Amino acid sequence: MAFSSNQFIQRILSSPRRLAIPIMTAPAMRQLGISAANAFRSGELQAQCLKAVIADGRADACTSFMDLSVEAEAFGSPVAFAEDEIPNVTAPILGEDADIGALLVPPVGRKRDGETLRALRICAGASSMPLFGGMIGPFSLAGRLVGMSEIMMMAGAEPEAARCLLEKTSAFLLDYARAIKATGANGLIIAEPVAGLLSPDMCQTFAVDFLRGIIQQVKDDSFMVILHNCGRIEKQLALLRASDCDALHVGNAVAMLDILPQLPRDFPVMGNIDPVGVLKNASADAVYEHCRAFLKATADYPNLVYSTGCDVPVDTPAANIAAFFRARDDYNRELSTSA
Repeated sequence: MAFSSNQFIQRILSSPRRLAIPIMTAPAMRQLGISAANAFRSGELQAQCLKAVIADGRADACTSFMDLSVEAEAFGSPVAFAEDEIPNVTAPILGEDADIGALLVPPVGRKRDGETLRALRICAGASSMPLFGGMIGPFSLAGRLVGMSEIMMMAGAEPEAARCLLEKTSAFLLDYARAIKATGANGLIIAEPVAGLLSPDMCQTFAVDFLRGIIQQVKDDSFMVILHNCGRIEKQLALLRASDCDALHVGNAVAMLDILPQLPRDFPVMGNIDPVGVLKNASADAVYEHCRAFLKATADYPNLVYSTGCDVPVDTPAANIAAFFRARDDYNRELSTSA
């Protein structure tokens, strides 16, 4: 059966059970004995990890890796690899006196972005489980190209230069989003974390307007777009929703009960179990109790999708991941018993 974004959202809203869509692909690398350094260079190895999540079957959708270095590398940024960590951009490529106008927008698929697309092509349509690709947002990508402090200062002091850079990052990301859609993936998670540092007015000008320009050109009933922001976004929710995303994924920097009352009950909100402080570092029993308390506290909101606040580290204990899902299963079982 073909994926329908509208039907999937209705499933979220009307299901008697709480759906779980954690960003939890990275631990599959350890399960399969694959190093991060190798996986993030190989679409085939990434596909093996995605297939492991799909075969596991405990999640209600499969999300690809949240590797926010891929797009910067396509522009020429240096990237460092580690055995058990997501790759990191190590330095900006645009210095203080750089000519932003001379920066070339790279073609899609020439570097590791091509491996990400390959992984999605391998896995798309292989299961009834929805498959979501991922990419960085235009403002956060600009921050990787010039430096995080620099993009914040540029937005305030040199807005035209910031817009010029954002036009280039957006052009690449629109092409990349279209390529992700062409793989047959059912949707896309756009991570725009740096936008959470902006004032509401600047967030509109330098993040939301550019996000909307991408989202509106790729989303339709066959392709769902989810916006992720892991910052303190309590005062930016209406703005972020104005990006025209289909759902919002929030991080653990905010309390979910501060977020849900501000958004319509027919708009999906995903999150926000702490992937490090809880899932990686706590005991399995503590994970279970924390997640059970979270599910009970948010029980009145049909639009909540049970998820992690961000991507789960590679070395998260399997017992803790099991506790995350067991908390959801027990919660759903109690719901069906009391119905």
